[in-house]
Formats: sequence, C-alpha cells, structure tokens
Amino acid sequence: MSNNPAEQSGLLFSDSDVVVKARLARAEMQMLDKLVEGLGHLGIVTTTNKALGEVMIQSTKYCWPDLKKAIEQMPFEIEFI
Repeated sequence: MSNNPAEQSGLLFSDSDVVVKARLARAEMQMLDKLVEGLGHLGIVTTTNKALGEVMIQSTKYCWPDLKKAIEQMPFEIEFI
C-alpha cells in the first residue's frame, strides 16, 4: 500500500501536473471554460463550487505559464486562490 495520499485517493498526478484554484463571478464561469478549451489543450477547467464561483484549473508545468498569461488577459476578473 502506498503512503502517498494522492495515490491512495485514486488521483495519480505526475510531478509535472499543475492544479490551480481560482474564483471568479458565477456569470463568467462558462466563458472561462470555453476560452480555455479554445486555447488548444493548455488546460482543463472544472467547477468546484458553483455558488462561490470557484474552479480548479489543471495544466502542466510546461503549459501553465502560457495559460496563466492568457487567463489574465481575459475580459473578466479572476482571483487565483
């Protein structure tokens, strides 16, 4: 049995994976998802708490810098938490 909590929970992340939590206006959540989707597989957006506007953004350590720059240029306020 593994002592790694991520493996125990069934989540197998590579050391190159990046998971970032963020918060934005609920009305903008779908737009963020569509814009990130359109960036050519730089990352994936998952809603974690719709009521609070919280999302999880998954990427790789190689793609995250480009994705972060793109997100920061999007036409809405987003707070990385």
